[in-house]
Amino acid sequence: MNTFRAPKGTYDLLPPDSARFLAVREAMSAPLRRAGYGYAETPGFEHVGLFARGVGESTDIVTKEMYTLTTRGGDELALRPEGTASVLRAALEANLHKSGNLPVKLWYSGSYYRYERPQKGRYRHFSQVGAEAVGAEDPALDAELIILAVEAHRSLGLREVRLLLNSLGDRVCRPVYREALQEFLRGLDLDDDTRARAEINPLRVLDDKRPAVREQLVGAPLMSEHLCADCAEYHRRVRALLTAAGVTFEDDPRLVRGLDYYTRTTFEFVHDGLGAQSAIGGGGRYDGLSEMIGGPPLPSVGWALGVDRTVLALDAEGVGPELPPTTEVYAVPIGEEARSALFALVTEVRRAGIAADFAFGGKGMKNAMKSADRSGARFAVVAGDRDLADGRVQLKDLASGEQTAVALDGAVEELTRRLGRS
Repeated sequence: MNTFRAPKGTYDLLPPDSARFLAVREAMSAPLRRAGYGYAETPGFEHVGLFARGVGESTDIVTKEMYTLTTRGGDELALRPEGTASVLRAALEANLHKSGNLPVKLWYSGSYYRYERPQKGRYRHFSQVGAEAVGAEDPALDAELIILAVEAHRSLGLREVRLLLNSLGDRVCRPVYREALQEFLRGLDLDDDTRARAEINPLRVLDDKRPAVREQLVGAPLMSEHLCADCAEYHRRVRALLTAAGVTFEDDPRLVRGLDYYTRTTFEFVHDGLGAQSAIGGGGRYDGLSEMIGGPPLPSVGWALGVDRTVLALDAEGVGPELPPTTEVYAVPIGEEARSALFALVTEVRRAGIAADFAFGGKGMKNAMKSADRSGARFAVVAGDRDLADGRVQLKDLASGEQTAVALDGAVEELTRRLGRS
């Protein structure tokens, strides 16, 4: 028999593990919602040109990792490899920037796709939660987004996440640094592809992870040494706001991230318990991206946090989000009349905000009680014909084994009280 399997480099989310992923997404988005970020959702694929122009034609994402396809109508599309370009495109298309209320603050969650060599922490299909603040240039906005990410990590119980911080300058000081870096790179022993990349975007070479290249970059000039006065002051203010908020960070003058659109503030969250794939999220300011994809000048800043890598970080620290019970009450009917009565009761219990399940499939008493134990429920509600004739049900505490009779019409109220919901 031929059995299909998930494609290489992908993963399925199923209970009980899927509950952790949902809890991580909730923890990442909760601080954003409190800070006025509205939810955005974009298609899983976009025109190739959006990423070629926005992410950068010389990046590994565009040259090696994008999944592309040609439609029957001849359109060149790509599965989205990242979220920022898509969300900014959607905001521009909907003219959100013309509402007069800038910045436009958006958050999103979804799946992204890159053709990479699969390994622990690096998948071809992965999940992220992201946030973008579009249309304002303000150090406080950069600091706000970083603080919101830090709060998300703290709420999950993570304590070993490190924040790396850098500035990549702007269109005033970046060209001077670019020239100095290119001059340095021309003197290195690089392969033809890397040498060509150095001529297109030399900062991308600084992001090269190969040891043979990294060893030669030890004496490379740093952007921090070439910042103009405005960029230096902007970065000083971001650092001061983070410090005042009690956020610990490490200055990393070699941090460039993997995308071409970053300017000024650039940051990354890393966790040393993950091995080679230590980055669990990051972002920065991208003041020129709107113009790159055909929009007006709109200074913006954002980040994306990896859900799957954050789960790995939780595993590394041995912590995890508190998960709500999937089932608190399990109904066990004995006989057809009891099935109808307890099914109606389960519906009422759920409407009262209590997680409840039912012994489906006509199970016998013994098997139904085993299912109740396996469900993790706190209470089982058991009833047979004699109980219903007396207008009652049996309420069994599955932890202590104690069983008491309660009135059928008062069962919801009693369960609410015992579960501490009243």
